[in-house]
Amino acid sequence: MTHTPLEPDLAALIEPHTGPILEAARTPRGYTSDYTGIIRAASGRVFVKAVRDPGRHASSLEREAAINPAVQHISPALRWQARGRGWLALGFQHAPGMHASFAPGSPDLPAVVHAIERISKITLPTAAQDWRESRYDRYASGTAGLFTGGTLLHGDINPDNLLVGPDGDVTIVDWAWPTHGAAFIDPACLVVQLIAAGHTPAQAEDWAARCTAWREADPAAVDAFAVATVRMYQRFEQLDPEPWRKAMTAAAADWAERRGQRAAGPGAADAG
Repeated sequence: MTHTPLEPDLAALIEPHTGPILEAARTPRGYTSDYTGIIRAASGRVFVKAVRDPGRHASSLEREAAINPAVQHISPALRWQARGRGWLALGFQHAPGMHASFAPGSPDLPAVVHAIERISKITLPTAAQDWRESRYDRYASGTAGLFTGGTLLHGDINPDNLLVGPDGDVTIVDWAWPTHGAAFIDPACLVVQLIAAGHTPAQAEDWAARCTAWREADPAAVDAFAVATVRMYQRFEQLDPEPWRKAMTAAAADWAERRGQRAAGPGAADAG
């Protein structure tokens, strides 16, 4: 983390909720936020996410605030939210911990799978009723109906968003993209992440099989999702060919091949 002072307008927005800010340590992650960091103030430590307002990412923080009451048993509680001075900011309970390791042999993996299983057991909150999972539709070639459902989805399962606490339990953070859809989708996203971390597709699916939703899923729906995932990452790689995007494309392709599926070339015809 980098210790840097907050912009004056953001500090002025936050301090009525925290008291005088003693230290601000910016985190290196936070791809859709203009600021993420741990604030130490008179009232204690708080994790802050903030975006420019108005701005294209404001809606993600609005969703995160709306979903928080339903996920506080597996996620840090939202302590306050503030809007003004050109910013929208959320202040969360500080959750100490390290990012989970998805590597083969990691002792974190049982707790990671358990945390994903816990998501699937949450009754769909009223706030999320209209948040249908649709990000894969354009890559699905007519099979998007297989991805629908009434299960709450985190939608961004990756090591950065799962924190392992001192007791070994996993806390799930960054609920910026919650949706509802087929229950197997979060475990399927875990599969791709595990492959990217070094697991074989078979090993990754063995971990996913510890989730009820995976065991009960229609194999044809999972096959279609694997193809859509490849096409999605191919498109992302076209737009921004960072190494991590290439790695995710390769992992998704390995998984699809394991399932006997092949996605048509980058972007796919309907991914335009």
